[in-house]
Parts: sequence; C-alpha cells; structure tokens
Amino acid sequence: MKASRIAAAGAAAGISVLALSAPAFAHVTVQPEGTAAKGGYAVVNFKVPNERDDASTTKLEVNFPTDHPLASVMPEPMPGWKIDVTKSKLDKPLEMHGEKITEAVTKVTWTADGKGIEPGYFEKFPLSVGQLPEDTDQLVFKALQTYSNKEVVRWIEVPQKGQEEPDNPAPVLELSAASEDGHHDSAAGAGSDAKSAEKASADTAASDSASSGGTDTTARVLGIVGIVVGAAGVAYGVLAGRRRTSA
Repeated sequence: MKASRIAAAGAAAGISVLALSAPAFAHVTVQPEGTAAKGGYAVVNFKVPNERDDASTTKLEVNFPTDHPLASVMPEPMPGWKIDVTKSKLDKPLEMHGEKITEAVTKVTWTADGKGIEPGYFEKFPLSVGQLPEDTDQLVFKALQTYSNKEVVRWIEVPQKGQEEPDNPAPVLELSAASEDGHHDSAAGAGSDAKSAEKASADTAASDSASSGGTDTTARVLGIVGIVVGAAGVAYGVLAGRRRTSA
C-alpha cells in the first residue's frame, strides 16, 4: 500500500514539474532544414507555438540582424497569411556574386487573414536566406508575436553563454562550419575512375583476346603435327606390311 502511494505521489510530482516547465520551452525558435553553413544558403523555419488558451496568434514580425545583413531573403507562400518583406538601405554595401548590394531585408511580417494559430497549435514560417556570413557562429532574429486580444510578446532577449535562458529569448540560428565543395573533385575523381575502369577493361579484353588467339594458334599447330605424325605412322604401317608379305 505504501509503495503504491509513493509511486502515485511521484507520478503526480513529475506531472506537476512537466506542467511547470512546459511554458519555458514554448517560445519562438528558428531551425534550418538540414544545415546552415557559413557562406552558403539555407531554408530556415521559424516555429511559433500558441501559448494562450483564449486567443490566437495573428501576426509574427521577424527582425533581421543589421550587423550581418542578408541580401537574399525569400518567403514561402503560406495559405491564410499575408507576407510583407521590408528592405532598408545598407550603411556598407555588400558584394555578392560580383555585384554590389546596397539594400537588404530587415524585417519579414506574417499577418493572418484567417484564424491564425489557434490555441493548442503551432505553425512553421519558412524562409530561404543567404548568403550566410562567414565571420560569426550565429544569427539573432528578434521577433514579435501578436495575439488576437492585442497582446504582444516580444522575443528579443539575446541568450548569453554561461547564463540562464531569459524569459523571452530571441530566436538564434546556429551556423555550422563552411563545407568544402567537393562536387567537382568528386566528379573528376569519378570520371578518372571510370576512365581507369574502361582502360583496365580494354586491357583485360585485349589480353584475353591475345591469350585466346595464342591458345587457338597453339591448338592448330598441335593438331597439324598430330595429323602429320598420324599419317606418317599409317604410311610406316603400310610399308611394314608389304615387306612382310614380300618375305
């Protein structure tokens, strides 16, 4: 009896802890589809959960870092949402693919033209972004989440290493190390291997052909020799028979 009571009490305590800790994880975050490598391009998703029981999320504003501007930002069309992309002039132009970029996206806003994100649900807001910077390990996007009751939650606090997570952390995109582009090398290697294989196959075929030809020639020579020897044997037998008859 005591054991069952202790187990029940432990389960209740565990549920209480989960219930209390759940809101700490229910904030706006950003994650890449695959990897977000420095110097490359990536598709990222801003995950937005609805934390309210009596209101829907009707608007999301994502502000882009000005210290590491991104020249290319393309949202994916989303049914039920109107998307606005805001660009601003850069203090220092960027160079991309040999061209100077004088403006960059500073904010993307999604506004619901329907029900939005209802209580108990979340939604992902995808963006294609690039070219990712090479001189930083992360990008911080400050976001504002607006509810249907006009409440605005500001996810703008920058998390600091070695410190506890703030109450309203800003979405942070972690960048991975720049990957070496080995496609051309791999293709060249594959081509080289293919050529080597073809050459080896040709050499083998030639060797087999030569070997086959040599074997055929040898067989023919031996066959002729055999015939000659056989004929000589027959002739010798005939002559020997005649001598015996004459005697």
